[in-house]
Amino acid sequence: MEFTTLGRTGLKVSVAGLGCGGGSRLGQGQDKSEEHSVRLVHQALDLGVNFLDTAASYGTEAIVGKAIKELDRSSVIVSTKHHVIGKGHLFTPDEITAAIDKSLAQMNTDYVDIFYLHGVATKYHDHVRDNLIPALEKVRDSGKVRFLGISELAYDDHDHDLLIKSLDDDLFDVVMLAFNMMNQNARTAVFPKTQAQNVGTTIMFAVRSIFSVPGRLAADIQKLIEAGELPDSLGATDKPLDFLVHEGGAESIMDAAYRYVRHDPGADVILFGTGSPEHLETNLASILRPPLPDPDVAKIHDLFHHLKGVGVDFPAGREDLMKRLHG
Repeated sequence: MEFTTLGRTGLKVSVAGLGCGGGSRLGQGQDKSEEHSVRLVHQALDLGVNFLDTAASYGTEAIVGKAIKELDRSSVIVSTKHHVIGKGHLFTPDEITAAIDKSLAQMNTDYVDIFYLHGVATKYHDHVRDNLIPALEKVRDSGKVRFLGISELAYDDHDHDLLIKSLDDDLFDVVMLAFNMMNQNARTAVFPKTQAQNVGTTIMFAVRSIFSVPGRLAADIQKLIEAGELPDSLGATDKPLDFLVHEGGAESIMDAAYRYVRHDPGADVILFGTGSPEHLETNLASILRPPLPDPDVAKIHDLFHHLKGVGVDFPAGREDLMKRLHG
């Protein structure tokens, strides 16, 4: 496993982080047993992953707690998250503080290494800054949370406005953002700020359905061609990104997707989700492979640098969460 320092937190973290949400939710999205999910976490830990990312809304906090209960707590970095709104109600500082206590109880731990405000819309930035941050700083000072983070509402914030505001106000130690081969604008909008301020980055949506569901990539690229966003030449084949798959290059499109984000200088931890042991090993192997060849990276930049919001759709099957959040 390769490790890096997560910005000013000083945490030594694996470059691959096990995401316990998304569509798979450690197999819970496929109705796997809790024991199956715990084994997946143990498999990741055995392979060197030391970063586990969960959230109150994922329903996997208790699983993470069971997976780490016999470990030296200092040997694993655990992050969790909570939304700032539910059914149209903006949570108060007391409600967020209570949510942290509930998460700690779910995971049977005294603290979390990183607590993120989860999927925050830009319009709630002032509420976060003026009302929630003072309360979160008190929780941090109590020792229940070591560092503070925020994640963007990626499907509704293609310009990363929430993160830009948060970075300008220097509110958080870590930011979680959407970044992939066809959604690259964080390279100019976010990463220069995080690097200048030594703020850690955790990357979500490196691989989403656009790169993993058969036929989805070709269909989405065809729509972008019709919209005048991509050249007609990409529509000449049903495998438009196969120029990346060759000897000395990527082994697959998903392999290319992980390696592209992993080796961008602005990316610290690449989050990957899974519901199966085989998929876990495949994802991890891709993240740990060398960078893509320079000509391939240059072509990715040339083709897709101007696109925004591609491949950041809400996880399939989580429409229930949207209803709970927004009523």
